[in-house]
Amino acid sequence: MKKVIAIAALAISGFAANAQVSSTATQTVNLNLSNAIELTFTGSGTATGAAVNLAFNTVNDYANGVSSAAQELKVRSNKKFGVAVKSNAANFTYTGTTTPAPVMPVQGTLDLKVSANATGGTVVSPFSTTAFSDITSSSQNLLTNCNNGGAQTFSVIYNAAPGFAYPAGTYTVDVVYTATQL
Repeated sequence: MKKVIAIAALAISGFAANAQVSSTATQTVNLNLSNAIELTFTGSGTATGAAVNLAFNTVNDYANGVSSAAQELKVRSNKKFGVAVKSNAANFTYTGTTTPAPVMPVQGTLDLKVSANATGGTVVSPFSTTAFSDITSSSQNLLTNCNNGGAQTFSVIYNAAPGFAYPAGTYTVDVVYTATQL
């Protein structure tokens, strides 16, 4: 009886050695990255911000100008970037009852300052974090050498000071921001 058990143990032992055989396979995975950049307003989550309404209700508003609340924008970029700003026209578009329509220039009327900058970049002169500077219909650098990342934010405040030369009505212009990878 002892001989039969020994032969069975040898047979099981040989079977276990065959179970350790293995094989491998290899596959290469390539990440094909493209340069990507996106600029959005945090309030809307889109490239179109909510309308900024600056109401001139008193003579002091006309004399001193009216400022907006801070408008925050967010850039997502896989490379360093810069941001430029301009108006989409040299003059405001007028809606009202005065004929002929008054012509109000953007430059000298609508200003901007950077109120917060969490991009790691530099605010470019003539713009600053302490004083307002003219917005023009020509593209001007606002920020430069900003860090890449998924949530690089900055905020701007507008100030309008049209003076007393223009009649009542609504004066409209689009301010265009452009983020460009460096």
